Amino acid sequence: MRTHVLPFLMLIGATTLAGCSTTSVAQYKQDPVSLAAPERPPQDDKQLYLELITQMQRQGAWYASLAHVDAYRQRYGDSPALRLLQADALRETGQLPGAQTLYASLINGPQSAAAWHGLGLIAVRNGDDTQAEQALARAVQLQPLNTDYLGDLGFARLRAGQLEQAREPLAKAAELAPGNVKANANLAVYALLRNDTATAERIFNSAALPEAARQEVRRLAQQLRLPAARAEAPAT
Repeated sequence: MRTHVLPFLMLIGATTLAGCSTTSVAQYKQDPVSLAAPERPPQDDKQLYLELITQMQRQGAWYASLAHVDAYRQRYGDSPALRLLQADALRETGQLPGAQTLYASLINGPQSAAAWHGLGLIAVRNGDDTQAEQALARAVQLQPLNTDYLGDLGFARLRAGQLEQAREPLAKAAELAPGNVKANANLAVYALLRNDTATAERIFNSAALPEAARQEVRRLAQQLRLPAARAEAPAT
């Protein structure tokens, strides 16, 4: 169960609150056709194509993005930015070994922070709390203002039972992005794990979280309490 904890908070803003957005195949027909035309397009189209792939991934079209990664590579060659997009898509489609290999190849280049973040998310899915915390901490060290990295680091520490160590990155994320649903949900989970229901309620109200989202946060806090409670229980 614990391997599903972090993805929930990554998706809570997009699904629980805003509703699932669907992406039809038709949305991707026009641009890919023009990009696949035989004549050589302007050089500026390289960046436009990368932005198209990025947008596909934001909409959850991970497999489509993998196809376009291959098409981009055929036309323009490889690049660190393209390998990062491919690694993200492989991770989100469950192809973790391939994603891990790509991320590892990027940790010393311009995509270093994102690569460490990706490695941390893979470690979360594998249930390796120690490796997850180390990788996500490195991502935060490289990009200390990235609220996604801060939130994921804090939540990884919550998963590992490191409540006090989780406080700083979670608070930073919430203060840097006060309107961010994920950041506020993470901080509310932290408050509930400390049995500070009053603070959790204040976070719920200030972030205007609907009741369904509040219930999910409470359920998640309870889920995180169970392993710690079992570990602390005396042997019988």
